[in-house]
Amino acid sequence: MGSPLHLASATPALETVEQRSLPTTTNDPALFVWLEGASAEELDALSFGVIAMATDATVEHYNVAEGKLAGLTPSRVTGRHFFNAVAPCMNNFMVAHRFATEAEIDDTIDYVLTLRMSPKKVRLRLLKRPAGKRMYLIVERKA
Repeated sequence: MGSPLHLASATPALETVEQRSLPTTTNDPALFVWLEGASAEELDALSFGVIAMATDATVEHYNVAEGKLAGLTPSRVTGRHFFNAVAPCMNNFMVAHRFATEAEIDDTIDYVLTLRMSPKKVRLRLLKRPAGKRMYLIVERKA
């Protein structure tokens, strides 16, 4: 009788284990919520660039995809002010100013990256919420 009770109590615990599926597109409406709960490993598994910043724009996570595409190692970028030290080409009214002045953002813009590389067309998604622990810049390379 002890065994069936043990098995019964173990079964619900097994059922609560949940596998989070990775977002496959940058336009997923639930992306902000997913990012807020993502581990570093989950962020690094994404196929598109993710720059997770503190509210002062200090880089907290620079995912592997963005590092490969931009040619910057995450260790070189993490802990630095994104708009001043990492990507001054985005320190403008289209990107940095919006993060600094808007309480909430969920917007996608076409953009051209020019720093440290030949011009690259990208689509940026800017994500920020008043109660969010981070703000996010999502980078999708255009063909």
